[in-house]
Amino acid sequence: MKAKYLLVKQPIGNFYITSLEASVLAKIADVTARGEHPDAIQRDQSQNRIKEISEYCSDTDATFPTPVIVSVDLSSNARIDEDYIYFDENDIIGDVIDGQHRLEGLKKSNFINDFQLPVVFMFNLEPYQKAYVFSIINSKQTRVNMSLIYDLFALSKTRSPYKTCHEIARALNKESKSPFSRRLKMLGKKEADQHAASLSQGTFIKYFLELITKNPDKDSRDIKRDIILDDNENLPLRRYFISDDDAVIHKIMLNLFSAVEEVFHKEWNDPKNYILSKPIGFGAIIKMFPVIFNIGHQQGSLNQEFFEGVFKKISSNLQKEITSENYGSNEQARSQLATDLLNAYQS
Repeated sequence: MKAKYLLVKQPIGNFYITSLEASVLAKIADVTARGEHPDAIQRDQSQNRIKEISEYCSDTDATFPTPVIVSVDLSSNARIDEDYIYFDENDIIGDVIDGQHRLEGLKKSNFINDFQLPVVFMFNLEPYQKAYVFSIINSKQTRVNMSLIYDLFALSKTRSPYKTCHEIARALNKESKSPFSRRLKMLGKKEADQHAASLSQGTFIKYFLELITKNPDKDSRDIKRDIILDDNENLPLRRYFISDDDAVIHKIMLNLFSAVEEVFHKEWNDPKNYILSKPIGFGAIIKMFPVIFNIGHQQGSLNQEFFEGVFKKISSNLQKEITSENYGSNEQARSQLATDLLNAYQS
């Protein structure tokens, strides 16, 4: 088999960019973990990551635009001339330096034949050079702020849990009578006039999603494919999302946190001394919300007055102040605060 290539010259040497069917690349490129061979450079495979990629392959907009990097073995039968790389598609010709999870995810999916992949072939690399390329690729990447990731869902033409949560976050941040008015750090950054901003857009959406979906990526893919979403996840706001009632979701959230601000006015508006409007406090309210939602739903009321009644009872019975000194700042603290709030309501 032959593949036409584009030559790239860099200090480490020449390498060759081409495009191959994913099914072909899967047969000619090997993945060897560091623990399996003394010259290997790959980390152990993450089965969760492979599963995520396998499921992602079903997305109608799935894409893998970055190249898989393969170091071609000196002992292989692969060769190169001025125009083409030649190889036997039934022989392993080299090791994957970058892209092992993409390749394994594609192999595990039912969609490998739908993909061509950009590939970089690097010839005549010594083990230390493979290690250097691997380490540079995997140590110099900058993680993208999740607030920006969520914000970009505004550009999507289709509905998704991410887009719904983003649009509600943006609306609550803009509305002058909202308890979140100018309080959310959109794109993860506090603006000069946002003195009381104590919650990032990314954190707001991360916790908010818990009320709508257990698998936002799957829901997003299913919506694109016109697959009816399951309503059996026992999440309080999911039914409204499925029926496209985002305005109802927005109103419930507005009622809920308006009640929090009304009853816990001091704590909500003083993020320097209290954590109620910070990630732990916000996350704890989200965590306890399904219980009070079910009560309100049974009573036929989810208005602000109902939620105020809930939080007045909590305020009367809560034994500890909602501060970092009493709760800390990790996920365990969030769970403990949610438990204390519910116990105060149910006592």
